[in-house]
Amino acid sequence: MPATVNILDEPLFPVRWSPDAGHSGGSRPARVGLRDLLVRSHEIESLAVPDAPAHSALLRILYALTARVTGLDEAKNGPDDWQLLREEILTEGRLPRTGIENYFARYRERFFLFDPRPEGRPWMQDPRLKEQCDASSTAGVNKLVVTRPAGNNHSWFRHTSDARPDLPTASDAVLNLLTWHYYGPSGRCSAREVGGVKSASAKAGPLRTSLSYHPEGDTLFETLLAGLVPPPREVDAERDLCPWEWDELPDPDGPPPALTGPCSRLTAASMHALLLIPEGDGDKVRDAYITWAYRTGRGTRPDDDYLIWQVSKQGNTYPRPASSNRALWRDLDALLLIDPPGVARPRRPAVFEWAADVSSELRVRALGFEQDGQAKDIQFVDAVTPPVLGFVEKRSVRTYPAVGRLRVLGERFGNRLDRALRRAWRTYVNDPKDSADAWAQEGAARYWPAAEREFWDRFALLDRTGTALDGGLDAVAARKAFLRLAVRAFDDVTASAARTQRGAKAVEEARIELFGDRRGKPAAPPDAA
Repeated sequence: MPATVNILDEPLFPVRWSPDAGHSGGSRPARVGLRDLLVRSHEIESLAVPDAPAHSALLRILYALTARVTGLDEAKNGPDDWQLLREEILTEGRLPRTGIENYFARYRERFFLFDPRPEGRPWMQDPRLKEQCDASSTAGVNKLVVTRPAGNNHSWFRHTSDARPDLPTASDAVLNLLTWHYYGPSGRCSAREVGGVKSASAKAGPLRTSLSYHPEGDTLFETLLAGLVPPPREVDAERDLCPWEWDELPDPDGPPPALTGPCSRLTAASMHALLLIPEGDGDKVRDAYITWAYRTGRGTRPDDDYLIWQVSKQGNTYPRPASSNRALWRDLDALLLIDPPGVARPRRPAVFEWAADVSSELRVRALGFEQDGQAKDIQFVDAVTPPVLGFVEKRSVRTYPAVGRLRVLGERFGNRLDRALRRAWRTYVNDPKDSADAWAQEGAARYWPAAEREFWDRFALLDRTGTALDGGLDAVAARKAFLRLAVRAFDDVTASAARTQRGAKAVEEARIELFGDRRGKPAAPPDAA
């Protein structure tokens, strides 16, 4: 059976076209192949991948390919020369077609999604699984598609049956393949026998639980160039390999391949092995093997240029986890500042040190998957800011404290509101051990969306020239605004209880928490704060 569905040309990846795209007579299909993602990146506004972890994973694949076809995969003469080359490509206004065609001609055989030939190497898969795994105990397509329930798990987005599953398209399958490689769970998986030893335990994917941050331009072309980071001088492109560039598949009994540079870090850190089984000519996938890739894991989570890294109380470095309850603006100073405030000593993603040189009008897109470390999946996280990269530190010195102070003010009154509502509820029900989640959650639902609007309104007024004192932030007015939002949320949540004598007493005693004074002084009105 011949290899089928070459992802270079098959329209598998959803895109959103720029308004000017197609004026020269070109078509504007809803999906394109990997080749057109690069060749026409200047005509594409953005990827239109609906699932945040798949979007994040595909961006990393595209970053590596962009580095390869442009020569930005090395910086042997240092970052200054690397930046000059990137500026030349920006001036051209598109990725080099010759570089794209030469690269894909060299590796075309490695981009087939299905390749049953004896010498076949299906893209981002391990053909050895057909011999090393039990064919009667495959994972199935419901396990492959991360938004579906598999086995006895509860439904999430849709009801499915393992006995009669809806077969995913090749487009859905390749995106979920990537999600598994980057966000796959640890723990029990399908058994795989290597060297006479059978085991069924996988390590977690390199991005599991994390939230990654990507600079985003007006076109995919800008986005991809802004997402690159100059490699260290010692990186050798011939040794810094992507999985489809390996001469031989790695030994599952041995250690995972060394990550020697940006391309391998972006594409080769997976701890899972997968193999898709096509239905018919490959339009759909009827089954999948999903198992461990290496018996031993990596010593530490691979470094990643798109994560906020912070330090635990025990001194361990870990990426800021994805949280569907945390709005993106609350991470903004950790993205823009070299030394952002915080007891966790956050370190901004390395990509933001270099992205602003592409454009000061870049936005930030946050993509992640709220999960636990093993098998529990909770919710996708996908958010985007207005243009903010003009404020990145090294551009506008007076603005940095302003961004941080504005974020701190918004969070301060959100935290005070939470404390006040929990105190009011516990006093009202006369139970100091009650979790008090009911009022606290309702207050959060009222405060945080309003605080986000307030933050962005005031952020838009900050000085971009670096000349205004304190970045143009009116801290007194901002403090009053966030306090007013907290007071309004507190009053709305406690209104029903305040109609009773006991409730009114509990509410008024707790109100003092909004003003940060726990000594029992009478609360000042919001305008006096």
